[in-house]
Amino acid sequence: MIIRRDTNAQRKKRHRRVRSKISGTPDRPRLNVFRSEKHIYAQVIDDTVGATLCSASSVEKIFDGSGSNKEGARKVGKVVAERAVAKGIKNVVFDRGGYIYHGRVKELAEAAREGGLTF
Repeated sequence: MIIRRDTNAQRKKRHRRVRSKISGTPDRPRLNVFRSEKHIYAQVIDDTVGATLCSASSVEKIFDGSGSNKEGARKVGKVVAERAVAKGIKNVVFDRGGYIYHGRVKELAEAAREGGLTF
């Protein structure tokens, strides 16, 4: 019998391990990424008060295209960077959410850097 591993449980384990080391502060909030099969989400979070400062996702009405490919991830990265810079946030800590820095996560991060965020 072939036993298939629960990949989401493994991702959550990796995410807990990463989150034990990084935290968002008012000076450097955390840019968190969540990736589902159809969509991609990004949030800028201040962990000291537990507040989301700004966010963007491929589910929003202004978003045209698919969130399940690199092009969609790039658009979400640009939008979250624009919203963060508009609120005066330049420096962030990147939280890849337990995902491998590859594909959609990498495209979102590079687009956020191009949009004006530094991490």
